[in-house]
Amino acid sequence: MSHHRIGLVVPSSNVTVETEMPRLLARHPDAAFSFHASRMRLHSVSEEELRAMNAQRGRCVDEIADAGVDAVLYACLVALMAQGAGEHTRTEALVRQQFHERGLDPVVASSAGALVTALRALDARRIGLVMPYLAPIARLVVDYLAAEGFDVVAWTALEVGDNAQVGCIPGDRVRSAARGLDLSGADALVLSACVQMPSLDLVADAEQELGMPVLSAATAGAFTLLDGLGLPVDLPGAGRLLARDRAVAATTH
Repeated sequence: MSHHRIGLVVPSSNVTVETEMPRLLARHPDAAFSFHASRMRLHSVSEEELRAMNAQRGRCVDEIADAGVDAVLYACLVALMAQGAGEHTRTEALVRQQFHERGLDPVVASSAGALVTALRALDARRIGLVMPYLAPIARLVVDYLAAEGFDVVAWTALEVGDNAQVGCIPGDRVRSAARGLDLSGADALVLSACVQMPSLDLVADAEQELGMPVLSAATAGAFTLLDGLGLPVDLPGAGRLLARDRAVAATTH
């Protein structure tokens, strides 16, 4: 069994990605993973605080590089999407360059880029979104995905601005929000467009109920990390995206 070190660059108030990502990747039949995080200060999910958080990226990447990771995930979807179209491509390139300057070449992904990659792998163009953010921030996510070629046919924002509280949103509220969307004509539902809003335990049941692919920022991140590491995408109980028998489409790697 191979072992892989995963670096996570996370907002300081985020606790969910460090819970859901290890739970997900522990299901892999052929590989084991360890997780090594560095934190950027963030309390409220506002454009101003997100910009200030992103400015801490360089320090965090240096800390992660010290751990000799095989892959790194910039684990805050909205932090990049709020900065305008194409930001995940620019940020991932800057992170790669910073690693290269130290003679390192890990797989580099971001939650924003992973969601785009995963939706394309599912051939999902018309999508629904459940987001925890305040409505003006949620609109930035919708606009970002539209710029990537997706048609957001339905979306809802739970209007939670405190990032610590986002991690405490109960599953019943997320499930109810999804049920309230008109998903007729949608190809897929993003049940949580945020790595801080818990949803892992909801994905498989929601997919069965809705009869369409259901994914989250966390499952998209796991898909992109596995694909980038050249590992089979085979994580049971987490939706069609991560199923062994799903036809694997070309990704950005």
